[in-house]
Amino acid sequence: MRWTDLLRVGVHGLRSRPLRVALSAVGIAIGIAAMTAVAGISASSSAELDRQLDELGTNLLTVAPGQALFGGESQLPLEAVAMIERIGPVESAAATGTVADAKVYRTDRIPENESGGIAVKAAEDDLLDVVGASLAQGQWIGGAAGDFPAAVLGADAAAALGVAAGPDVQIWLGGQWFAVVGVLEPVALAPELDNAALVGWDAAAAYLGFDLHATQVYARAAEAAVADVQAVLGATANPEHPEEVEVSRPSDALVAAEAAEASFTGLLLGIGGVALLVGGVGVANTMVVSVLERRGEIGLRRSLGATRADVRGQFLAESLLLSLLGGAGGVALGAAITAAYAAWQGWPATVPAWALGGGVAATAVIGAVAGLYPAVKAARMSPTEALTSP
Repeated sequence: MRWTDLLRVGVHGLRSRPLRVALSAVGIAIGIAAMTAVAGISASSSAELDRQLDELGTNLLTVAPGQALFGGESQLPLEAVAMIERIGPVESAAATGTVADAKVYRTDRIPENESGGIAVKAAEDDLLDVVGASLAQGQWIGGAAGDFPAAVLGADAAAALGVAAGPDVQIWLGGQWFAVVGVLEPVALAPELDNAALVGWDAAAAYLGFDLHATQVYARAAEAAVADVQAVLGATANPEHPEEVEVSRPSDALVAAEAAEASFTGLLLGIGGVALLVGGVGVANTMVVSVLERRGEIGLRRSLGATRADVRGQFLAESLLLSLLGGAGGVALGAAITAAYAAWQGWPATVPAWALGGGVAATAVIGAVAGLYPAVKAARMSPTEALTSP
């Protein structure tokens, strides 16, 4: 029999038992859909992260005081920001300073111990540009606004307080009323700002007793010199005690999160592989039952001149077609799930070519393995034995 004849006979065998074929194909489809969707969602997440990094840049470095030599917190010098800006490849720098004793409340009637953990930070004028942040509402506290009791809230802080920016919106901050003039979008490279109330640098000193020491300095360096700048930041920010300075690169945290997600994706792919294996067992069971039910057909074909190879090829073709039917459906379903989830998250939908091709190839292998034993069993039946079987 030619391969076209084998395909035609295989299709006829599947069409004679549509419900059983559909149920077996569903088992394969579930495994392939799970693996395709996991790979697609992971790739879409990575594409979104790459887009974010391209947009935000990987050249942001942060400087913060670490542990003092004899314990306790160290302190950056008052001139830390100015000294960092003098580093040649540093393009811009801005700082925030924590106002330790100030707390934030929605009104002055809330008990003191219910502050919600919102930090109060003094912020320099060009902070938004340096960290790549943007305003969801209102305006920034730069310029003259930074001299008055006005605050900009991080996204999480605004949600916790239940307020939005407005001319008549005020919060009880540090024992006095501050106007809420703006609310930030979530800041990917500086998530510590999301749960903070930011006030102007001079206003923090005038109204809250801020000591003008920076507790976090953000610096943008030329892309080609990030490593070199990172190496000298500690000694530049605090020349007397460079060992008491912590220097980090926020984009590294995003890359680490991507690596952790890749490990989790591997686990989910393993689970999808188990589901695919179960589907393969279902196909094998379907083919074994099919051989037992069709012994009369096998005997008739052998009597009419079909060889053992023809019978073996017929049942292998049925098994392969059944698996490929489930695999094609699973790949389509997995791609649809990926597209829907990516659209919901606002990510670019990406399904790797290896996931599509690999899904179809995996089903072909599963079909061949699952159908091998039933096909060999059918081929070994003698015409007389097959025709006389009940």
